Amino acid sequence: MRRLVPFAAALAAAPLVLTACVGGDDVPVKVTGEYGERPEVSFPKDTEPGDELVTSTLVTGKGAQVAKGDLVIASYAGYRWNDAGSRLIASSYAAGQPGAFPSGKLVPGLDRALIGQKTGSRVVAVIPPDQGYGSQGDARHQVGAHDSLVYVLDVLATYSKNAQAKGTAQPLEDPRLPKVAAAAPGRSPRVTVPRAAPPSTLQVRTLVQGSGPAVRSNQLTVLQFTGVLWRTGKEFYSTWSDGRPAGEVLGVGQDIKAFDEGLVGQKVGSRMLLVVPPKWGYGAKGLSHYGIKGDDTLIYVVDILGVH
Repeated sequence: MRRLVPFAAALAAAPLVLTACVGGDDVPVKVTGEYGERPEVSFPKDTEPGDELVTSTLVTGKGAQVAKGDLVIASYAGYRWNDAGSRLIASSYAAGQPGAFPSGKLVPGLDRALIGQKTGSRVVAVIPPDQGYGSQGDARHQVGAHDSLVYVLDVLATYSKNAQAKGTAQPLEDPRLPKVAAAAPGRSPRVTVPRAAPPSTLQVRTLVQGSGPAVRSNQLTVLQFTGVLWRTGKEFYSTWSDGRPAGEVLGVGQDIKAFDEGLVGQKVGSRMLLVVPPKWGYGAKGLSHYGIKGDDTLIYVVDILGVH
């Protein structure tokens, strides 16, 4: 999918087999402030970060527990820390929008800090280099090979691979459009393409009507979706197959035009059918990595799970 990668997603890394200590009272930084508000983080003077992972749950939430493989939505402040001092490198509080963290695909220290936490929690993690970006560092965010990471995260929500639309089914009786059949939790809906020419304009239909808030532009939206080629009837991408929902910022040109036009204004809990001619998809260039040609019409079934 065409999208920009926020710093939260950039924390994804290949899994490593490492040892670590996880504690509660020995976090070497001081964090003040209320859950949901921008934290104040104080670093000790004349002290270098240690070589072990240290985490602490400053506020214990009472919501759903984060499992490996979930998409975690969290507000966060991230720092680089080394023997020369500390520096803020990313903050969702400043940006006014939380981040989407794909647990199980993050740098190892952040995965360990998040998995098992409950929504409503504030967590602080001091992550040594070998459980952060390792010897390669991360030049994009000016993180060096010997830099530790310090994160304060307010866990807002967590979404499992089985999350799906919850609402009232809306029958679709148009023979010119694909038929969509529900599948077992965690699996993509089944799409049957009609034996007909595809439509020449974007088609948006509600298959399940949700009752949650409407999606607004420039809002982090959590989606499950599958994409199918009209030409072959075969799936080219699916968040269900990928193992977790996706976090998308809609209405600002970060994704394909069909998502911006077809999903903004729809309600959380809905399942939407989008039939997408090239003009509303990937255009004349297509997207060869997914087998999409420049003249391909795409079919998306999209579950809107949440907005943040």
